[in-house]
Amino acid sequence: MSTKRLVNILLLALMVGWFSWGASADEVAVQGRGILEAHRSAVVTVKLVTKMSFGGRGDEETPQEVTGTVLDATGLTVVSLTETDPTNMIRSMMGAMADSFDMSSEVTDVKIVPEDGVDIPAKVILRDKDLDLAFVRPAEEPAEPMPHIDMSQDAAPEILEPLVLLNRLGKVARRAYAAELVRVKAVVDKPRTFYVTGGGLMDTSLGTPVFTLDGQFVGVNVLRMIKAQAGGISGMFGGLDDSAMAIIIPGQDILEAATQAPPFGQEEAAAPAVQEQAEGQTEAEPQEEAPEDAEESPENGG
Repeated sequence: MSTKRLVNILLLALMVGWFSWGASADEVAVQGRGILEAHRSAVVTVKLVTKMSFGGRGDEETPQEVTGTVLDATGLTVVSLTETDPTNMIRSMMGAMADSFDMSSEVTDVKIVPEDGVDIPAKVILRDKDLDLAFVRPAEEPAEPMPHIDMSQDAAPEILEPLVLLNRLGKVARRAYAAELVRVKAVVDKPRTFYVTGGGLMDTSLGTPVFTLDGQFVGVNVLRMIKAQAGGISGMFGGLDDSAMAIIIPGQDILEAATQAPPFGQEEAAAPAVQEQAEGQTEAEPQEEAPEDAEESPENGG
């Protein structure tokens, strides 16, 4: 075989491979856009006003917008607890220094902003510090069912499997809907299953739903934390990458936590019990790693 003919065959093979890759990439893009269109109405903006106090100083109210995922027809929406109450993350980063530092936070106003842009007054009705989940629901039961995720699905993606993450951007982008392709980099199964896609804390939007390419719901992005090895200033600014990570918590764990949500009209009666549970979890080490052979329990972390 002549050298010229061999070169032509190699070039042809490269071109076929390139076109095949391009067709495959386009197919994934089409699937991703289909998932966005099918589920975008279940991705909402949640407006929060949080009152915070540090070191005994006066309260300061801070408005913000975060992404939420609607779980059922009543408008029950899950967001990352860290985005409604950042004190747990600050305490984790400060290490032992946090024990002598007085800080508190309180959500004073909540609104859900669905696709039509009309604010719906809402309440935080349930918190789970172990899983970094907060559940928000309209103050009044909606007259019409709200678009929501199918929580009966239980997808279990494998390492390197592509996933589609849906998000709703902030006001600067006119709250446009967005989609992103990510891949599973790790599956952690002890003491509780969660998925790692490797996005940094600044690159991953918390509270965002994640799907397989065939549209099965995987879970929601939240923040996993362990207590910083170095306390004080070095812990807060030097060890964040070692003590906190964005993860995908499976849908079935979210569903199990959501079953504790009180019925409409009984939120105030249930509030003390919810707060007591949250305080009890705060006293424990925040999401510390458990030994490989440890039994799963709330104290082992999420």
